[in-house]
Amino acid sequence: MGIDIEAGGRVKSKARTSKSDNPYIRLLCKLYKFLSRRTDSKFNKVILKRLNMTRKSKAPLSMQKLAKLMAGKDGKISVVVGTVT
Repeated sequence: MGIDIEAGGRVKSKARTSKSDNPYIRLLCKLYKFLSRRTDSKFNKVILKRLNMTRKSKAPLSMQKLAKLMAGKDGKISVVVGTVT
């Protein structure tokens, strides 16, 4: 017995990859792809997802908003994937 497939065939989804020509973005994507696969850190998976987002989805973040979000978090490091205005 086979699989009941509608006209058009079975749809297989591919993970989105960055189309950027920037070599540094590509290296970061490779690094975080490896880290997200080899470690159980959720942080690495989130960063990889953010690096592979479209430019439209990566909204800019202002320094004022970043300062407000980081208020009271002394000694912490913030990571922003996108433009900081």
